[in-house]
Amino acid sequence: MNRAEIIESVSDRTGLTRLEVSAVFEGILKMIESELARGGTVELRRFGTFRCVKRAARRAVNPRTGEPVHVDQRIMPVFKPSPKLREAVAAVKL
Repeated sequence: MNRAEIIESVSDRTGLTRLEVSAVFEGILKMIESELARGGTVELRRFGTFRCVKRAARRAVNPRTGEPVHVDQRIMPVFKPSPKLREAVAAVKL
């Protein structure tokens, strides 16, 4: 499911226009982005938590040439699903 499909689905379920849903959806994404950029966390109960973690500098290998490459330290956003979300996904038959 992509952004447009999410907006359409929420619009159909709530009766709001696609434009209204799009504005709210964009606002939520911007809020999450700005909170993570400040080093904070965003906890959505029964869904999960967004936060940033520091990845240490390391040596990697270029798969094409086999030569070692230095990868700098960086901060990465991560998502940890809630137990409720994990249960819901685990219940899905593959």
